[in-house]
Amino acid sequence: MSDALAFGVAFSAVAAFVAIAILMRLPIARRLADHPNPRSLHQEARPRVGGLGLLAGAIPAAWWLAGDEWRWILAAAVALAAVSAVDDARGLPVGIRLAAHAGAAMIAAGAGASPPASAIDLVMWLLAVLAIVWFTNLYNFMDGADGLAGGMSAIGFAALALAAARAGSVDVAAIAAVVSVASVAFLAFNFPPARVFLGDAGSIPLGFLAGALAWNGFARGLWPAWFPLLVFSPFIVDASVTLALRLARGERVWIAHREHAYQRLVLAGWSHRRLALAAWAVMALASGSAMAALSASRMLQCGIILAWAIGYALALFLVLRRHSG
Repeated sequence: MSDALAFGVAFSAVAAFVAIAILMRLPIARRLADHPNPRSLHQEARPRVGGLGLLAGAIPAAWWLAGDEWRWILAAAVALAAVSAVDDARGLPVGIRLAAHAGAAMIAAGAGASPPASAIDLVMWLLAVLAIVWFTNLYNFMDGADGLAGGMSAIGFAALALAAARAGSVDVAAIAAVVSVASVAFLAFNFPPARVFLGDAGSIPLGFLAGALAWNGFARGLWPAWFPLLVFSPFIVDASVTLALRLARGERVWIAHREHAYQRLVLAGWSHRRLALAAWAVMALASGSAMAALSASRMLQCGIILAWAIGYALALFLVLRRHSG
């Protein structure tokens, strides 16, 4: 590890920890408090400033370490944090939020690339925008239990950092690494029982950065398309299946609910700590198997992906069947 990268990683962790500790004691913590409601899983109000502190450590370090093409993406992440902080404080119409997500995704999908020169290029660009918007939102959907989103960020971004470093991409590795260590600092306050939450101002930019890095790495040839999907599969599967089921029932999917698999487990009696530790184990296994599959044969890669698909299908079937209420 170069001296610059080592300093950036250390700065990100320390700055995030200090920023969160300070923000928790400022008036903004009370203004952005998340109060219990019929759709939440917590019993007491908690400040939603953890994400702002996390980004205060990660974004400056990433800005310093990354190249020019990443400055636009990092600026878009900051803009999303600002819009989402307003949403945390006052609430914004879903149309405004989605417009902000789509605008940031367009920046991320087009950063460092030439304008689409063919219909295929245009389709790929549109798919990238949709994928990044989905990554942006699934993080928000899955940020509903202590330690869950922070653990996914710490483990998932670490996997992206290792894969990027292995492929020789210093900038992607650096950005993923500083986000990962800042997430570890956040977990010091968010491990069950949590003292602070990410808030939309944290979960939305984290999802956006996960999607932007995933697409950028694929576009550069750092990893195949399935790699980031497998790394972040614990979030992708739960959020996507839940959304599909709600759409099939004709429900308003933009309304908060408690129907995700992880929410059903907590409502069924799992403690937040038990859920976090179990989820971290799944996240670590998914990321580890994805890293191992990168150097495996095509047949073994297909076997690993199929094994995870079967495992997720079985797990979701059991959870939905036993905890359908």
